[in-house]
Amino acid sequence: MKKFSLLLIAGLMVKFTSAQDTTVVATGGGLSTTEIVVLAGLIFTALLVIVVYLMLNTFKTLIAERNNPQPLVKDEKVSWEKVEEKKSNFWEKLLSLKPISAEKDLELKHKYDGISELNNPVPGWFNFLFYGTIVFGVVYLFIYEVSGIGGTQRDEYLTEVTIAEAEKVASLKKLGASIDENSVKVDQTPAVIENGAVLFGAYCKSCHGEKGEGTVGPNLTDEFWLHGGTVNDIFKTIKYGVVDKGMVAWGKNMSPKNISDITNFIISIKGSNPPNPKAPQGVKMEEKEEETL
Repeated sequence: MKKFSLLLIAGLMVKFTSAQDTTVVATGGGLSTTEIVVLAGLIFTALLVIVVYLMLNTFKTLIAERNNPQPLVKDEKVSWEKVEEKKSNFWEKLLSLKPISAEKDLELKHKYDGISELNNPVPGWFNFLFYGTIVFGVVYLFIYEVSGIGGTQRDEYLTEVTIAEAEKVASLKKLGASIDENSVKVDQTPAVIENGAVLFGAYCKSCHGEKGEGTVGPNLTDEFWLHGGTVNDIFKTIKYGVVDKGMVAWGKNMSPKNISDITNFIISIKGSNPPNPKAPQGVKMEEKEEETL
């Protein structure tokens, strides 16, 4: 148990030191509030391990004394002189344990029914740990709930959301940074159409129908368009949305490559004449515009 405690404490300190070095190199600064709290938690954990170890040794000493008690009574009186003197070991000193031979010096003056009480105060280290937890709780309350120095769980959540949004934007740019409403091209290859169909079914069919026939949104299979029917217009409409019509701006949540695939799928279903189509809306696309597709 002793070796385990030492290894655990050493491991915690090494882990924190490594994390601290990495943070200092990355940020060029000292410890942040979060790292201070982590350090305090590591110290508290180490102290807790030590306390558990000390308590286990205390129980071990008590059990040993119970299983092998020293002779104390002779002629119904305590014979303190005949009690074997025993040198105190390290743990007995640390835990403020007194040998049985010293109990006569620890007895309090008052008695009840012939029973004496021993003056055996709580060890100093225990009081230190107890009051230390109170001080830690007060400091923690002040930092995180009163002063606003430390971030609350809500602040941590908002920070993580901000980081996730930034990572998503970077990922979307990486997936298709070269594709936008100006550079998008018509691509009717099977892989593109297949992926566009899957994405259309996941994000678009609730408003435009399973086959593009139109429900809440307009019919995408006829020759009439509200916001233009060229490949550039369709891409732009999907990317930026139409706020007043309830059209979502998918450019915030979808990669340019996926928007391009949906655009090409919509172009592929033009003239497919699905059943129960919605009435035409918008302006009919001219033949010259169709030729540019």
